[in-house]
Amino acid sequence: MATKIPVSLLKNPVHLLSVGFGSGLAKKAPGTFGTLAALPIWYVLQFLSPANYIIALIIAFAAGVYFCGETAKALGVHDHGGIVWDEFVGVWIALFLVPLSLFWVALGFALFRLFDIWKPWPIRVLDAKVHGGLGIMIDDVLAGIYAFVILQLCFVLS
Repeated sequence: MATKIPVSLLKNPVHLLSVGFGSGLAKKAPGTFGTLAALPIWYVLQFLSPANYIIALIIAFAAGVYFCGETAKALGVHDHGGIVWDEFVGVWIALFLVPLSLFWVALGFALFRLFDIWKPWPIRVLDAKVHGGLGIMIDDVLAGIYAFVILQLCFVLS
């Protein structure tokens, strides 16, 4: 059973961000709820140029390495299920350049969750071998990249 995240921890903005503004506190499927909570921010990101979107992703990734690492240390658990900032960044990667359409967003969401849960090679290896904030972030970044590639292929072939 995962360590419960004390509500008092959420007074710290670093921890609040790492748990996706509280979305990671869901009792069941916190990763899915975290991914859903990332969508309103993704919508805002859509108004950036592709170059600025990539810059925002890099900043969100770097910040996530710090946020997630600090929250993991505070909880004494490497990759607590309630830490979902990695899902935020992963789904933002998956949905990069996706048309603003319910179909494409839903497909991107589903592909990201599939790769995040399935963890095909080398995601599973990195998830097991890389620790700290980088270890928490890297598997979701790769899941996002896998989903992005498949989603773009589907879009081009449609």
